[in-house]
Amino acid sequence: MASRLRVFSSSVGTKLLIGITGLALFLYLIVHIAGNLVVFLGRDTFNQYSHTLANNPLVPIIEVGLVLIFVIHIFKTVKMHFSNQRARPVRYVKKKYAGAPSRKTLASSTMIVSGIWLLVFVVIHVKAFKYGPAYEAPGLAGVHDLYRTEMDNFANPLIVGFYVITMLIVGSHLWHGVSSAFQSLGADQPQWTPRVLVAGKVMAVLIAGGFIVIAVWAHLAGVRS
Repeated sequence: MASRLRVFSSSVGTKLLIGITGLALFLYLIVHIAGNLVVFLGRDTFNQYSHTLANNPLVPIIEVGLVLIFVIHIFKTVKMHFSNQRARPVRYVKKKYAGAPSRKTLASSTMIVSGIWLLVFVVIHVKAFKYGPAYEAPGLAGVHDLYRTEMDNFANPLIVGFYVITMLIVGSHLWHGVSSAFQSLGADQPQWTPRVLVAGKVMAVLIAGGFIVIAVWAHLAGVRS
């Protein structure tokens, strides 16, 4: 068992683990944005949905699993980054690439920075929405008015701005991360891999855009009310 676990300490194993955890977090974000879009169906529907979700006995187990996946993903990514830096301590004066042009992009070169930003964001986000002020939903005894919590949080334009910037970073992180994860898992079938990678980029835009729309809409709806 110990020898099998040591596989994930190797360079290949580390990339594999980063890919698996990255895709798991990507799938979670798809589910998360789908649930958050329920807010457009109205206050009662959103509160009933969030109440049903919060009272699911599997949720605490899933939350613990997500925390472990998130921590492993960050730890392994940072560790691999610094291992690569130590392996090549001297920076090139000018980078040259043989053959095909470089595929290095802003998204790929800022993965560590964006990952650290998202770690800070998750702490702030959980504190604001999970452990923030609790209100009882009107006409729904014992139901948390998460709709009001969302409106209250996004009433502040500075918070909305912070969320918009963060979601742009999420989109950038996913734009590169999804394709990188598939490559780490050895997904290199010429027939379907390009389609999967394009789908991943589309989902990165939709996820980031969806969260941005929710934040801006909640702010504007709160101002109108």
